[in-house]
Amino acid sequence: MVRAIGSTAAAQAYYRAGTEVDARPILSSIRVPTLILHRRDYAIIPFVQGRYLAEHIAGARLQELPGADGNVFWETPSVTLDAVEEFLTGVRGGGDPQRILATLLFTDIVASTERAAELGDRRCREILDVHDDISKREVERSRGRLIKTTGDGIFATFDGPGRAIQCASAIALAVRGLGIGIRAGVHTGELEMRGEDVGGIAVHIGARVMDRAGPGEILVSRTLRDQIAGSDLILEDRGIHALKGVEGAWQLFGVSHAGAALGA
Repeated sequence: MVRAIGSTAAAQAYYRAGTEVDARPILSSIRVPTLILHRRDYAIIPFVQGRYLAEHIAGARLQELPGADGNVFWETPSVTLDAVEEFLTGVRGGGDPQRILATLLFTDIVASTERAAELGDRRCREILDVHDDISKREVERSRGRLIKTTGDGIFATFDGPGRAIQCASAIALAVRGLGIGIRAGVHTGELEMRGEDVGGIAVHIGARVMDRAGPGEILVSRTLRDQIAGSDLILEDRGIHALKGVEGAWQLFGVSHAGAALGA
């Protein structure tokens, strides 16, 4: 990512400008509660610099973080968030976040960019609004929970895989009258509950399963397939796939009626 945002010369200029800034003369003028987070083994800026800040900003608190990554949220993010929470509220949350087992559904409108160019912004917006309304209704009807809309799709969770697949099929049938088709990915895994949002590796896996789906296809993970053994759903092996950003090889299955139900 860093290499893609600029040339070598631009990167040199950026880092040179950063290292030439001297904030020492203004440190004594800071009069607000200050938390300093610094990686113990960050090679570019030694830990002694963080200690210097703490010594010269009145009442500042220095929190030493493990690891060597400069960005405090990329490595051991929970440690960073606990420190910030304690600093702001006086109470450290600690402990593992609440975790639940759930089935995740991701949907995406097929060729949404091409459709937008064809229909124009106003008509495309109207169609997306109707799509979102239909999706919310079908998620509620399948007793799911809509986590968020994604611009041209949705992310929802369910208490069972059958409901998630049923919801994907229902949404697809309902939006065909708008002249659009969808693709969908379904996965079951553990989620971290964070207020109204959810997190965890299962979210990334579910999204990547959808990415592998073709137009008019519902793809499910092997994890989900094993859970619905003996049900009326018929799944077809779609082979082994690499999921971007997820370790290992993943066997995916297509819901046999997906082609007819979803349309392209």
